[in-house]
Amino acid sequence: MGGYRVRSATEGDWPLLEALESAADRVFEPIGFGPLPPAAPAPSYADAECVLVVGDPPVGFARLGLVDGTAYLEQLSVHPDHSGQGVGTALLAAACGWAAAAGHRELTLTTYAQIPWNGPFYAGRGFRPVAEPGPQMRELRLHEAELGLDVLGPRLVMSRAL
Repeated sequence: MGGYRVRSATEGDWPLLEALESAADRVFEPIGFGPLPPAAPAPSYADAECVLVVGDPPVGFARLGLVDGTAYLEQLSVHPDHSGQGVGTALLAAACGWAAAAGHRELTLTTYAQIPWNGPFYAGRGFRPVAEPGPQMRELRLHEAELGLDVLGPRLVMSRAL
């Protein structure tokens, strides 16, 4: 995992993750994406199945939940000062490890299809497009569209067998 130590987030990390997500979202601005929806508020992390972080203070995080009864990567954010250094790859590997240890056969996510650090990043790490998402994933995609995410570019559901 690139030499990065991935750990479970603590409640003390949550306010830092909100700011980290906001900083990570700014990388979309130079390519004309935005504005993105606001970052998840700190208290919402209590609702996640698992939140993993790299660094103390965190420089990246992965937030995981369940959709259609399987592990779902809700958010993967890396601070721009640490992008391209393997933090995201380490978090993704740890997220897959968490999902497998919890008994899931796959990890799913939604992402932008064409942005290099989105769809192509995940495809390079074994994720493949899902042709027929389950009912909760379809609802999630409708919610993303209502938030305006689809206006910014084509999105897709991806999955990786564990």
